[in-house]
Amino acid sequence: MTRTSIIAAAFAAIVSFTAVAPAMANDVNIEQYGWRNSAGGGQHGFHNRIHFYQDGRFNTAIGQQYGHRNLAVIGQQGSNNYGATYQYGNRNSAGIAQFGSNHTAILTQDGNGNIAAGVQVGNGCSADVSQGGSGNVAAFVQDCP
Repeated sequence: MTRTSIIAAAFAAIVSFTAVAPAMANDVNIEQYGWRNSAGGGQHGFHNRIHFYQDGRFNTAIGQQYGHRNLAVIGQQGSNNYGATYQYGNRNSAGIAQFGSNHTAILTQDGNGNIAAGVQVGNGCSADVSQGGSGNVAAFVQDCP
């Protein structure tokens, strides 16, 4: 085998390996505007996606995913909001949207194929949703003074 053939074969192996890796990869997207916002979390498994959007100040977003094909989205506009999603299992979807100040929302999913979503507007709303099992759907909307 010539040196050129060996290099070509090695290059082909590297290219094929890197092409497979992104198909199994997790995805994190964080977009923040304002001052002193924080976001973080962890992913264990594959095809998990976390997307955070924060505009304001002192907002916190946390996403934890253990399993496969989970989706968590948190959007916050205002100040001093806290949103967290905890997903254990596969194919769970969680979404939090908070507009205003001093809101807290925690969504916990333990199982498969669960959906939880909520919107909080105003000042000082609090929500804690916990789903166990499979195929559950929960939604909430709160307008706090």
